[in-house]
Amino acid sequence: MSTAPPPQPFAHLQAPNAVLYGQVLAVFAQARERFIVHLRPEDVAAELRRGFDDRSTTSVEAVGAALEKLVEWGNLRADADTGRVTSVEDFHRARYLYQLTRHGQAALRAVALYEQALGQRGQLQSVALADIAEQLGSLLVLAQARDSDPAKAHLLLLQIAERFGSLADNAQAFMASLRRTIDFQDGDEDAFIAYKDRLVEYIERFIADLAGRGAQIADLLTRLNAADMERLLLAAARREAGDAVPSASDSDEPEAEQARAEATRAALTAWENRWRGLADWFLSRSARQPSQAKLLRSAAVSAITGLVNTVAALNERRGGRSDRSADFRALARLFAQAPDDAAAHRLWRAAFALTPARHLTVDAATEAAWQDADLPAAVPWAEAPALEISPRLRETGSYERRGAPNRVTDRTAARQVLAEQVELEAAQTAAARARLATDGPVLLSELAGPDGLDPHAFRLFLTVLGDALSARTPGESESSAITGDGTMEVRLKLVDPDTVVEIQTADGVLSGPEHIIEIIDLAPAGSAA
Repeated sequence: MSTAPPPQPFAHLQAPNAVLYGQVLAVFAQARERFIVHLRPEDVAAELRRGFDDRSTTSVEAVGAALEKLVEWGNLRADADTGRVTSVEDFHRARYLYQLTRHGQAALRAVALYEQALGQRGQLQSVALADIAEQLGSLLVLAQARDSDPAKAHLLLLQIAERFGSLADNAQAFMASLRRTIDFQDGDEDAFIAYKDRLVEYIERFIADLAGRGAQIADLLTRLNAADMERLLLAAARREAGDAVPSASDSDEPEAEQARAEATRAALTAWENRWRGLADWFLSRSARQPSQAKLLRSAAVSAITGLVNTVAALNERRGGRSDRSADFRALARLFAQAPDDAAAHRLWRAAFALTPARHLTVDAATEAAWQDADLPAAVPWAEAPALEISPRLRETGSYERRGAPNRVTDRTAARQVLAEQVELEAAQTAAARARLATDGPVLLSELAGPDGLDPHAFRLFLTVLGDALSARTPGESESSAITGDGTMEVRLKLVDPDTVVEIQTADGVLSGPEHIIEIIDLAPAGSAA
C-alpha cells in the first residue's frame, strides 16, 4: 500500500520558476484576504496580468503547470470544478478549483515574517505606551466591577497583548539597529552627525514618555493584580475554549466536558504567561531583578553616550589626530614602498624590536653594584654594570615556576551581603520618596516640618530640587522635571526671591528663596520601577 509523500511547502523557493510560484501564492494570499477561498487557473492568470506585462509567464497554460507543481508540493489543494459543466465532454475534461492548504498558509506566513524581520526598522513607540495605559485603565474598571462582561474583558486583553507585543518587538529591533548605528565606521559623516542630533532628541523624548507612562502602567498593573485579575484571565480563557473545535472522540458529554476543561486550562496558562510578561516589563521584582522598562531606559541612556562618543571619534578623525589604525596603515605603506627585504627588516626592527627583553627589572645586587661604582645618571647603559636576568624571566616573563592554580574563592557570603545592602538602600530610597511626597503644593519652608529631614531624604531632596532648578529657563518662575529614574516628579514655583527660608537637616541648614513645591511619587508601592 503506497502512502502519499509528505508535504514540502517550501520547495518552491528553490525551484527554477521560484518567482512565478511566489507570485501565484501571493495571488491566493490576497484572495484569502478578500474572503475568496477557491480560484480557477484563468482567475489566477488574470490577477497576475494586472501586475505583470510578461504574458508568456502569465498564460493560463503556464499558470496551470505552476498550480499542479504547488499541489504536488502540498501548498495547494485541487478540487474538481463541476460548477460549469454543460456537456459530457466538459465533464470528462479535467477542470479544477484550487485553494490554499494549511501547509501552504503556514509557509506563506513564515516567509512573510522572515521578510518582515529582515526589513524591520524598530522604533520606540510612545503612542503604544499611551494605548496600553488607557486599555489597562478600562480593564481595571471591569476588574473592580462585580459582574464584568467576559467579552469586553477578552477583547481588552487581546488589544493589550497585541499592542504590548508590538511595543516589545519594536523596542528590541530599535536597540539592535541603534547598536549598528553606534558602530558606524564608514559612510557620510556629515549625514551621520545630523542624524545623531535627531536621534538623540527622539530617544530623550521616549525616555521622558517611558518614565511617565511607565510609572502609570506599573501603578495600574499593581492595582489590577490586587483586584483579582485571575478572574478576568479565566473568563478570557473560557471564552477562547468555547471556540475550540471538538474532536471525533468527544461525542459523549463527559468526554466533551473534559476536552473543554483541557482547552480552558491551556488557554489560561497562555494568558497567565502573557500577563506575567507584561508585569515583568513594567514592574521590578526586586533590586536585583529590575523591570524591562528600566533596563530599556538604561540602554537608551547608554546609547546616547555611545552616540556622543562616536561623534567625538569622528571629530577627532577630522581634526587629523593620529590613532592606532592610522599608524598601522601608514606603516603598511612604508613596508609596501621598501626597496628590498633588508630595508623591510630594518623598518621592522625600528617599529617592533621590543623582543630582546620581556621585562626590565633591577635587583638588589645590581643596585649595590651601581652604588659602589658611583655612576652618574648620564652614563650610557652599555657602559654600566651588566644587569643579570633570570633565564626563566626571559623565557616565561615570570620568576616563579608555574604551579597549580589558586582555588576559586567562594563569594556567596559576599554576594549575600551586597544583595542585602542593595535591598537596604532600595528600602531607604523608598522611605525617602514617601517622606518627600506631598499631597499637593506646599511652601518650601513647610516641607521639612519641625523635625527636619533625615540624611537619606535630604540627599534625595537635593537631587529632585536640582532637577527642577536646572529645568527652569531664564526669566521664568515655574518649572517641573521628572527624575532620571522616572520615580518622582517635582513642580517648583518661585514665591518671593527676597524671602529666605531655612530647612534644618542632619547635615546642616539649607537656605534659599521661598518657593511653592509639589513632589509626586510616580513609582507604585512595592515597585522599584
